[in-house]
Amino acid sequence: MTSPCRRFGHPVLLGPSVAALLLTAVGCSSDAAPSVTIPTPSAEAAAYCRALHEELPETVAGLRRGDTAAKSELTAQWGDGAIVLRCGVPRPAKMDDPSAKAVEANGVDWMLEQRDEGGPLFTTTYRKAYVEVRLSEAYAHDASPLAAFGPAVLKTVPAAL
Repeated sequence: MTSPCRRFGHPVLLGPSVAALLLTAVGCSSDAAPSVTIPTPSAEAAAYCRALHEELPETVAGLRRGDTAAKSELTAQWGDGAIVLRCGVPRPAKMDDPSAKAVEANGVDWMLEQRDEGGPLFTTTYRKAYVEVRLSEAYAHDASPLAAFGPAVLKTVPAAL
């Protein structure tokens, strides 16, 4: 069995009081609100996602929670789309890449993917449902919002080790 450190490099530990995590620079982004596609998870993963939806924090990084335009128990956003969460997404192919980067925030491991446009994209690893958090370019060098999701993910989406 591969350890999280070997599979995704050496994770950076983020506690709830972490101020920022410097990440590599990302490309330019548009000011338009992000489009959100509703995932189509298995029945088991959808049940975990519905439970997660009930436990998500009301505020993240000082931004208030709201529904995405899609209005689904599988999606949520904070601010006007500055932070977007989707639960029940497919397993990213990047997880097979031994050089993929990861962080640990409040007990949850997240794989990092840099997008060509906008800020970073994080997906939980080693969970029975994959949870994706997309941060706007305003968070290009700040992964601290991930810490807010740790308690809810740990409570509702079991580990898949």
